[in-house]
Amino acid sequence: MSYEDLFRLDGRRVVVVGAGSGIGREAAKALAAHGAEVVCADRDVDAATATGVGTAYALDVLDREAVRSAATDLGAVDVLVFTAATNVRKRLLDYADAEFDRVVDLNLRASFNLVRAFGGPMAERGRGSIVGFASIRAVTVEPGQGVYAATKAGLVQLLRTAAAELGPRGVRVNAIAPGVVETPLTRQIRSDPAWEAAYASKSALGRWAQPSELAGAVVYLASDAASFVTGSVLTVDGGWTAVDGRYDPPGL
Repeated sequence: MSYEDLFRLDGRRVVVVGAGSGIGREAAKALAAHGAEVVCADRDVDAATATGVGTAYALDVLDREAVRSAATDLGAVDVLVFTAATNVRKRLLDYADAEFDRVVDLNLRASFNLVRAFGGPMAERGRGSIVGFASIRAVTVEPGQGVYAATKAGLVQLLRTAAAELGPRGVRVNAIAPGVVETPLTRQIRSDPAWEAAYASKSALGRWAQPSELAGAVVYLASDAASFVTGSVLTVDGGWTAVDGRYDPPGL
C-alpha cells in the first residue's frame, strides 16, 4: 500500500452533476486537482464550462432519457457525484402540489434515475463510487423545510439501499450531509441578516461553510482512501447536529 497515493484519482473518469456552481463546482476542481478526468455536467453548460476543469456536458437531470443517454455517451465512468437540488421554503399547509412535485422530482426522482443509469454499468464493470449530496435536514428539521427534509431523508435511504445492492458487485455508494453552505440554494436565507446570523450561531464553529470545504469529503469518498466505506453518511456541518441548541449555560 502506497499511502502517498491514497487520495489520487489518476486515470479515473468522474462525472460531477451540478458542476456549474456551488459545491459541485468546487468538487469538480478538487477531483481534477487529484488527477481525475472530470466531466462537468450541468443544465447550464456555459456555467459548467466556466468551472474551468475537464469537459463540460449539458445535462438536465429532470429529463430521464437524457440521464440514460449520458450514462452511455460518457463511456466508462468510475465515479459519479451529484449535487443538484432545490427547495421551496413553505410550511406544509401552504405547499402547492406543483411545488411538492418540483422538489421531489429534482431531489429524489432525479437522484434515483442517476443512480440507476450510472450504477448499472459500474456494477457490470465490477467497480465504481457514487456520492450523493443529502443534508443535515435528513435528520433535523425546522418549520418550512419539511418537503426538502423528506427528500433528503429519502435520498439517504435510497443510497444506503444502492450500497447494499451494488456492494457485492464492487460499487460503493455514500452520502454527504452538509450543514449550512454559502451556495445559490441558500441565497434567500443569507439575504436576511437575522436569519443568516441565527444559522451561523447554530454550529460549533459559529459560521457558514464555504463550498470548497465540502470538496475534501468528495475526494475522500471517491478515492481508495474510502475503499471500505459504503452505505455511510459523512456529515460536514461544522458541528451543527452535535450541538444542543444555542444556549450557553452561565457559570461554566
